[in-house]
Amino acid sequence: MEFHWVDGYEITVTVENGAATIAANREGLLSLANHLAALAEGASGDHFHLDAYNSLEDGSAELIVERTA
Repeated sequence: MEFHWVDGYEITVTVENGAATIAANREGLLSLANHLAALAEGASGDHFHLDAYNSLEDGSAELIVERTA
């Protein structure tokens, strides 16, 4: 799957007390919107993974987004 990232993006995912928080700058939110739109259209498979080793800021929890139908 090929992601379209907006230059300068920053995205952090944390999990605390069972709640996940996605914190992102403007570019990060636009990048996530691109990924979600591609996933919804079926253009990018049925899920994607992001983590600190793959696009998220250091210390981030893994994020898996999955299309179910």
